[in-house]
Amino acid sequence: MRTCIGCRKTATRTQLLRLVKSTNGTGEPAALVDLRRRMPGRGAWLHPTPDCLRLALKRRAIGRALPGVSDVSAVEAQLAKWSGPSE
Repeated sequence: MRTCIGCRKTATRTQLLRLVKSTNGTGEPAALVDLRRRMPGRGAWLHPTPDCLRLALKRRAIGRALPGVSDVSAVEAQLAKWSGPSE
């Protein structure tokens, strides 16, 4: 069981996305979605929903779980791709 950093509810690995710390093109720390759940380093878990991402951003949970990360654009793009067009 893992805990979502957004809503703080527990779920299995298959129900959550694993986020890892990496660097973006400019060398600044960024959060990436680890689709295969095999990337090295510390991971943080998040439900693949816009609500949980919004809660995680509001609480600054991504920056606490993955120290130094401020760029979450890759996570937002991945969630947008999965959820499709909004309302």
